Amino acid sequence: MCGRYLMDDEAYSEMLTGITIGEVFPTNIAPVIAQGGVAAVKWGFPHWKSAGVIINARAETALEKNMFRAPLLNRRCVVPSCGFYEWRRTGGSKKKDKYLLRLPGERMLYMAGMIGLFSEADGSEYSAFIILTTTASASIASIHNRMPVILTPDERDGWIKDAGFMEYALHRPGPEVVAIIV
Repeated sequence: MCGRYLMDDEAYSEMLTGITIGEVFPTNIAPVIAQGGVAAVKWGFPHWKSAGVIINARAETALEKNMFRAPLLNRRCVVPSCGFYEWRRTGGSKKKDKYLLRLPGERMLYMAGMIGLFSEADGSEYSAFIILTTTASASIASIHNRMPVILTPDERDGWIKDAGFMEYALHRPGPEVVAIIV
């Protein structure tokens, strides 16, 4: 489901101030790559029924949902990371093992996202992003049944600018990843 991810690329910390470096949690400010370049954006759309936030959208149904349709069609972004985290309970224990999931042999992992525009109670506006998820690849299906839509470095611009590529990326299987217990 991608409820946390790792961001430790110092290049982004030099470009932006006030962003989270290390383990990124929902509602943190983190870097995203969008049409206008790199921006610091809050992770999570406000929930319409509660005080919480929505951090992921299913790639298979995002275009069907009113909350996600316009951001997905008009404000796609790429979420740079060094990997994402998932948890799995083992052997009936209450304790869960925490896994860092990464692409084999790669330092960076790019996740497909979208940016929404929202208003605060005082009338001020802010941007927030969410990460799109897809069915997990066989390499991690035993840990979790969902994973982020992952982009290669040469697909980043296509995701942001090309609606045809967006449709393709939303419906392709996720790549194999490596799971490391942390």
